[in-house]
Amino acid sequence: MRKTVLLAGLTLWSATLLAQAPAAPTQNANTRFEQMGPMLPTPNTFRTASGAPGKDYFQNRADYDIKVELDDANQKIIGTETVTYHNNSTDDLPFIWLQLDQNLFAKGSTGSVTRTGGVNESGMSFAQLQNLTSVRERSSQQASDKYGYKILSVKDSKSGKALQYTINQTMMRVDLPTPLKAGGSYSFNVDWNYFITEYYGRSGMEFFAKDGNYNYFIAHWFPRLCAYNDVNGWQNKQFLGQGEFTLIFGNYKVAITVPSDHVVGATGECLNYKQVLSATQQKRMAQASTSKNPVVIVTQAEAEAAEKAKPGDTKTKKTWVYDAKNVRDFAFASSRKFIWDAMQTDVYGDGHKIWSMSFFSKEGNPLWGQYSTRVVEHTLKSYGNRTIKYPYPVAISCHATAGGGMEYPMISFNGGRPEADGTYSEQTKAGMIGVIIHEVGHNFFPMIVNSDERQWTWMDEGLNTFCQYLAEKEWDYNFPSRRGEPQYIVDYMKSDKSVLSPIMTSSDNVISLGPNAYAKPATALNILRETVMGRELFDYAFKEYARRWAFKSPEPADFFRTLEDASGVDLDWFWKGWFYGVEPVDQDLVEVDWFKVDSGDPVATKAAAKAEAQRRAGTISKQRDAATKAETVVAKDSSMNDFYNSYDPYAVTDADKKKYQDYLATLSADERKSLETAAGTNFYTLSLKNKGGIPMPVIVRMQFEDGTDSVARFPAEIWRFNDVSIKKVIATQKKVTQWVLDPYQEIADIDTENNAFPRMANPTRFQLFKQQQRFGPQGPNPMQQQRRASTPPATQGSGKN
Repeated sequence: MRKTVLLAGLTLWSATLLAQAPAAPTQNANTRFEQMGPMLPTPNTFRTASGAPGKDYFQNRADYDIKVELDDANQKIIGTETVTYHNNSTDDLPFIWLQLDQNLFAKGSTGSVTRTGGVNESGMSFAQLQNLTSVRERSSQQASDKYGYKILSVKDSKSGKALQYTINQTMMRVDLPTPLKAGGSYSFNVDWNYFITEYYGRSGMEFFAKDGNYNYFIAHWFPRLCAYNDVNGWQNKQFLGQGEFTLIFGNYKVAITVPSDHVVGATGECLNYKQVLSATQQKRMAQASTSKNPVVIVTQAEAEAAEKAKPGDTKTKKTWVYDAKNVRDFAFASSRKFIWDAMQTDVYGDGHKIWSMSFFSKEGNPLWGQYSTRVVEHTLKSYGNRTIKYPYPVAISCHATAGGGMEYPMISFNGGRPEADGTYSEQTKAGMIGVIIHEVGHNFFPMIVNSDERQWTWMDEGLNTFCQYLAEKEWDYNFPSRRGEPQYIVDYMKSDKSVLSPIMTSSDNVISLGPNAYAKPATALNILRETVMGRELFDYAFKEYARRWAFKSPEPADFFRTLEDASGVDLDWFWKGWFYGVEPVDQDLVEVDWFKVDSGDPVATKAAAKAEAQRRAGTISKQRDAATKAETVVAKDSSMNDFYNSYDPYAVTDADKKKYQDYLATLSADERKSLETAAGTNFYTLSLKNKGGIPMPVIVRMQFEDGTDSVARFPAEIWRFNDVSIKKVIATQKKVTQWVLDPYQEIADIDTENNAFPRMANPTRFQLFKQQQRFGPQGPNPMQQQRRASTPPATQGSGKN
């Protein structure tokens, strides 16, 4: 709609058009832009208001000396550990708590019996059936005796006396002979064993029926100290399977005894390669230490020869000894099936070389041999440039089953497996590269920046998924990332609120963990970086957070406060909307009114009025009556004419010109210049509604009638006086033919149908298809299609790994 504003005086014009008074406030006005205040914990000497550790910040630590044997014949772990616990707090501790994660699989564990869900008409997956079957089996006395820890003894290291302990499902309290004084240390021994479960996404074993062997991915395998800190005291929440692990740093010495034909990869540096590797393999290691490309240490031919043996066949053993300093956990992988490649490179160009390694069975080739180790090195470089340089000597990727992944210090277990004939889809390749980046990236969050995963999944998964998204773009400009871009979170954010949880929800209580704790926080950080803060401010603040909290244990408030402290950007409104709420983003461009300034110049004013009158006169009736206008009374009888039949109300008179000149004489030189400029300017008033709830920056693209366009950006504070509806004036020299909100899909707007004015209709496309069977084998992947097209029929189907 075009409207003309009469310019009675320059002062009036300035007040009405340029100075926009705030709209009437809503009932809850300002709350979205008020400071978080009591929503965040009160700063103290442990954690400061800036988000940095305070002068009294402390963290306890535990050092481990572990001897463990992998019983390949019985798929069992047998271990003994000496733990030295250092109480760096200001409190005396009468007891200590340890985590017994394998007890998740014991009879009656809360994590297993509280799983919910039902059978419905859509059916049941085999995984669900197997889970129900395994729960039923674990309900028997025999099954309960098999799974979970068998704690054989807990003793004082010096005296050898037994210590009183109490097991509460996945937690064990050890009562100390006397309270451990602040600043003191205490050593004790634990002997234990347990049967290894099938690989369930975090640890376990994978069986290969074709050759009868197992790949072992051993984690959560030893009793581990709980964290004790200034926020929670003991973090001894039960392990229910979803909320991961809250751990403390320490030094590890671990001796791993396995069948002599097994290959082992583990957290830390191996101290005895000379004893466990052949002379040829040692030469390959030496070559890899100076190579810029992966060198195969254990070849596929060597692995295939080894896998001819079966569990229990190999009577001789080897012990691999590892040392890991200042880590929060320890994991290892072992198999006679492993191929192993490695390279030691100067990742950051600072002269410090890091080992990148991969362990995988032949079922992972050709994908793993081509990509895994290179992706490991790339991840260290990408993450290190955004946070801190990787401080450890090695980073390992292990091939575990067909999908998913899990992370531990210096080692990760990752999926991604080609077809039996060696071909693979683009999705499989991208999924493998993405999961390796993600799991290796976890070395930074939470293995170095040591957040509380049991309480806040998003602090490691969300931050890591965000860095993964950036690393994927640095790997390949066209990488098909699944998370990070705002448009990818839209379907989740427009879900019914009854199935949504705030990001700031305790890990075990989160509904839809993937979208909530991985994708939504990653998207939020991307929006901060690209739209709210800008790359320079965000990157500096994000790196400062990593620097401040490397090898320490941050809480959410430390992250929120640091990003604001290091950037100078008030983000409380953003944290409240994205992290504490479940409202979506939905901006509605309701209407655009078009105004032109009436400068008072009669030539321009009357010409515009004449054109408008002619436009309004062009009705359908007038058009049809034109054929008979000579038949009207006035047309036939001139005596019916008077002054007004020839009067032109749009003609410019001398009186009009004089009046205008008199007006100009009252203006200063600057005012006359402003008037001249305004006379050629289009003023548009945009009426906007915040229908979703989260206030976000307003980004609008103007498409001009000459085919060019321009984008105007307004920060989220544009909503601070009224968080429901606002009006905004935009002045342009060119006429705008189309307005579009969020043209680059930056803010995760859940409804783009109301983003344009005038409204634009988008077609809903449909396909024509024949009736198809609901179930059945999927078609070949593109690599198979091409291979079959170029291979004679007689030789098809002979592909090998």
